[in-house]
Amino acid sequence: MLILGIETSCDETSIAIVKDGKEVLSNYISSQIAIHKEYGGVVPEIASRHHIKNIATILEESLEQAKVTLDDIDYIGVTYAPGLIGALLVGVSFAKGLSYGKNIPLVPVHHIKGHIYANLVENNVEFPCIALVVSGGHTNIIYIDENHNFTNLGGTLDDAVGESYDKVARVLGIGYPGGPVIDKMYYEGNPDFLKITEPKVDGYNFSFSGIKTAVINYVNKMKMKGEEFAPVDLAASFQGTVVDILCKKVLKACAEKNVKQVIIAGGVAANSLLRSELKRRGAEQGVEVSYPSMKLCTDNGAMIAAAAYYKLKKGYVPEKNLTLNGIATLPIDKEIETQL
Repeated sequence: MLILGIETSCDETSIAIVKDGKEVLSNYISSQIAIHKEYGGVVPEIASRHHIKNIATILEESLEQAKVTLDDIDYIGVTYAPGLIGALLVGVSFAKGLSYGKNIPLVPVHHIKGHIYANLVENNVEFPCIALVVSGGHTNIIYIDENHNFTNLGGTLDDAVGESYDKVARVLGIGYPGGPVIDKMYYEGNPDFLKITEPKVDGYNFSFSGIKTAVINYVNKMKMKGEEFAPVDLAASFQGTVVDILCKKVLKACAEKNVKQVIIAGGVAANSLLRSELKRRGAEQGVEVSYPSMKLCTDNGAMIAAAAYYKLKKGYVPEKNLTLNGIATLPIDKEIETQL
């Protein structure tokens, strides 16, 4: 089964072709990070314009790399939510045009499910399992049973973890995106420099606003006094606190649900400390920890194609004339949409 995956939810335009949910024949990604860096974050209208400008060329590149044509494609998977509405419209409209013009069935994919299923492209995942979703817009702990049913155990009550990284990076003056830079700074700084109180949040929910604010308040206090401080120490203290909270909560969920495997999903899955620390603590508890390769951590078409494959395997039947309807009539995946 050849599935063409289209991802345009934020600032990456990506089209991939994946065989049987595992074999990635192509996964072409055009990133806009350099463009949005000037503004300190993603500007939705600019992102949409660049998706429009690039998407047709990226399709050609992806087909050429995979050495296939549209006539060989069995299904088209496309991100329908969540994301920037203008960016999503570009991908969905493009997918509908291909589907209608070439008579290829269309499979709408939830973006977060795409990140989760990126793990299955490269790893052997045993169900039930726990998925730790960590990205710029989401922080969730999700239980996935043997039949691939999703239950959201908890999520962030305020800032997502990736959003917090970017806000701390901004106050430290280290630019956008903040995650990769803070991750490197961690190993140069002292994680015990600033004692940050862990938020008291019930269950498997998270709160990162106070942790972010602790760093911002310290920086403001030092500036008011005219005193110098080491950004690497603040970055290390911030990341150490965040990773500790993530690890404790997800492993607690594993113990409660009697689960022996954790998969990390989302852009922050690329964080080196989160990978190593969760793997170390998981081994002590008899829990295996898996995560995608760096290229599959960021937004990409391969994860959307993989998610579409498993959605079809679970029995999803594409609706007739789906391409003639508006974006609002795309069938919503209630199983996870109402929970995230």
